[in-house]
Amino acid sequence: MGWLARLTGDRLPADFPGSLEPTENALAVAEVAYGGHLVVTELGLWLPEGRRVGWHLVSKAVWAQGILTLIEAEETGTAGDAVLLADREAVRFALPKPGKLPVMVRQRVDSSIRGRHRHEAAGGGIWFVQRKLPGRDGSVLQARPDPGVDPELVSAIAREAAEKLAEL
Repeated sequence: MGWLARLTGDRLPADFPGSLEPTENALAVAEVAYGGHLVVTELGLWLPEGRRVGWHLVSKAVWAQGILTLIEAEETGTAGDAVLLADREAVRFALPKPGKLPVMVRQRVDSSIRGRHRHEAAGGGIWFVQRKLPGRDGSVLQARPDPGVDPELVSAIAREAAEKLAEL
């Protein structure tokens, strides 16, 4: 851990089940009421089971009444240079002593977003989000359709959007 992170970050719990990258630091840690910890790092949010969710895959994080609700996206494919996403079910974490974790989650998610646009289509809409990839240079265009939107339509629109972005 770097000297600045040691001064400003939190310590990993002794029973932390994950394995941080050499340049990754625990920036905030909060114990989950039913066991384990959430850990914020530069690269993502570590869940109690020892799995990291990269900031570019956090669709939504809401802090209310002592509960952090997390909606994680999973990559379902690509359309040209665009990445297609689908949201997983929301997961809730009760944090009796949240400390700075909720604020840091919000900051990290917000700072990963370079731009966003909603496109209305038959059967619903498609969110297009340009996101910074944690720990890497550059960004990625993500397309996250509402349930029920035709996957072929999503792919065609996402491919075209990615091509237009590449021309800029």
